[in-house]
Amino acid sequence: MKRVIVAFILSFTLFSSIVKGDEGMWLPSAIKERLADMQAKGLKVSDQELYNMLGSSLKDAIVRFGGGCTGEIISPQGLLLTNHHCGFSVIQSHSSLENDYLKDGFWAFSMSEELPNPGLSVKFLIKMEEVTHKVVKGLSATTTDSEEQKIIKANIKEIVKEATSGNHYEASVESIYYGNRYFLFVYELFTDVRLVGAPPSSIGKFGGDSDNWMWPRHTGDFALYRVYAGENNRPADYSPNNRPYQPKRFFSISAKGIEEGDFTLVYGYPGRTEQYIISDAVRYTQERSNPHKINLRNERLKIIKREMERDPAIRIKYASKSASISNAWKKWQGETKGLVRPNTVANKELFESQFNDWAKDQPQYNGLVRKLSLLYSRIEPYRFVLDYYNEAVKASELFNFAGALQKELNKKSGSTLSDRGKGLIDKFYKDYFLPIDRDAFIAVMREYEKNIENDLKPPFYRNELKRHGSIDKYISHLYQNSIYRDSSILYSTLQKSSYNTILEKDPISIMNREFTNFITNEIRPTIISIEREINKLYKIYIRAIMEFDREREFYPDANRTLRITYGNVMGYYPSDGVYYHYQSTLDGVMEKDNPNIYDYAVPTRLKELFEKKEYGRWGSNDGKMPICFLASNHTSGGNSGSPVINGNGELIGINFDRVWEGTMSDINFDPAMCRNVSVDIRYILFIIDKFAGAGYLIDEMDIKF
Repeated sequence: MKRVIVAFILSFTLFSSIVKGDEGMWLPSAIKERLADMQAKGLKVSDQELYNMLGSSLKDAIVRFGGGCTGEIISPQGLLLTNHHCGFSVIQSHSSLENDYLKDGFWAFSMSEELPNPGLSVKFLIKMEEVTHKVVKGLSATTTDSEEQKIIKANIKEIVKEATSGNHYEASVESIYYGNRYFLFVYELFTDVRLVGAPPSSIGKFGGDSDNWMWPRHTGDFALYRVYAGENNRPADYSPNNRPYQPKRFFSISAKGIEEGDFTLVYGYPGRTEQYIISDAVRYTQERSNPHKINLRNERLKIIKREMERDPAIRIKYASKSASISNAWKKWQGETKGLVRPNTVANKELFESQFNDWAKDQPQYNGLVRKLSLLYSRIEPYRFVLDYYNEAVKASELFNFAGALQKELNKKSGSTLSDRGKGLIDKFYKDYFLPIDRDAFIAVMREYEKNIENDLKPPFYRNELKRHGSIDKYISHLYQNSIYRDSSILYSTLQKSSYNTILEKDPISIMNREFTNFITNEIRPTIISIEREINKLYKIYIRAIMEFDREREFYPDANRTLRITYGNVMGYYPSDGVYYHYQSTLDGVMEKDNPNIYDYAVPTRLKELFEKKEYGRWGSNDGKMPICFLASNHTSGGNSGSPVINGNGELIGINFDRVWEGTMSDINFDPAMCRNVSVDIRYILFIIDKFAGAGYLIDEMDIKF
């Protein structure tokens, strides 16, 4: 085992020196290996300026924001910049009909006005280091699979314990290359993060779902927060006595503008990519999984849109939910088209055929693809069931709430019943509308009933469906008779000593429990078992294709850890005879202006500034107000809010999207089509300064002209 790991590390070092395109999500600790290519593209700062484990570097100005975005520190007072959509639920939580911060925006004109956000946190990376040899310590050629997992798990636990002993940090060990290498990541977590400023949705979400993933974009997708600390500048829970965090580093900002060909570097936390999966896996995504998931979300979105258009209060309640549902819905559509267009499945099949011919003379690799293919044929029916469970069964808001509340109520604590559950209950019903939930659940469960094999459905569900006669009648019965249908009924029930028994017999609780148990006991174990076999073969397959294809770059798939990706400002050709310019401007906002459509209703103040060309210091030399720009960086989900920096290490924008034609980049990066979309920092500064009049925030920043 140790000899295999060492050989792999040596081969990785050799192959990573081969340069090709803008593809790749690179570990900052190994960025020195990419330095020559980055400098050729326009990087001027040193690798130590990007990442330095022994001293401060730009990585110290970057945070993992909330559960799945990135943010960056832009002042010595802990001011944090990220996307409007990353904090959309936070902004929504502070909104009401009286103070609609989604519609009107929010600006704190002093630190005392900044709004706390319980549950929101950010974390800074302290260090990353390879710990492969520590993780595989104790393994040998005779170690069984079950023993290997136990040894690796125990070793990782010890590594994390050592990294967090005697300090306030948290840590994790993550694998790359399907377990061929392991890295330790140590973080510092801050939980007092306050909302400072957010433009109205007519700027921060301009174009809404219609423009999402589409170029040209005209969205000022940004919001400002501030990180607060307790004594000694250390993390602390919210307190009015906390003070703004004093960062090790913060980004200087370039207001000089950009031109096509300029170097760009995106520094952030991409989600998960699957660049090395075989053709069977891609085919399932392209031909089965994505089409069904798209259809299920389409059914939900139609019903939500219908009700949002009827009532402004419902629009506020469901704004964040609708945005969340539609984001992946539209991405999957672009991803599917992006996989079909360059014949991704056929290209992988060709590669696999060539690999198979080579592997015939390599006993340790012969038959690998065939074995993987057989495993995918076994796992696909169960993954399909899980897709429908996640996108149909769990689409019920009451279903999810019942499970979450039951879990909360079952916790052993000394607090009273109402104290334990009140926060969860109030938060849920504040943004809940039963007719949407019921009608959407009926729609998606019709699809579930039509597309899932009977023997892969819970027996309880099959019996209940037979008893009620139809999906519509069964779901209607659930919502008419559940205690969860109304908060007052639920609160009344929770005052009774027998509340646990009553809740357990609630029809929603029963359905939740039966489906959860079926998935947990019948579906997931099979998936986990087969996936373990798949990943074990991928571990070998990665090593094999590196030996086979020596001209190819093999960067590690993204896994929610800090990565660097770099490229250049660049337009693209989405189709024959059509070219998309790299920059959009405020002119495009006015061209789209339509006061009758919520997503395209331009604020009066923004119109006034446009008409008078009052752009201040932020407009371009041609008299335009830049908004967004394109570049060739390889990004993914999680890169939302990531800093986009120039060759001097200065902030020129924040990443927030990819173009629709390039959303397949998680599986197949096409340099001709894959472009990341960023908000130009000049537009952000213009909105803060001229639109909102929050000049004191500008004064905090270090801006280069």
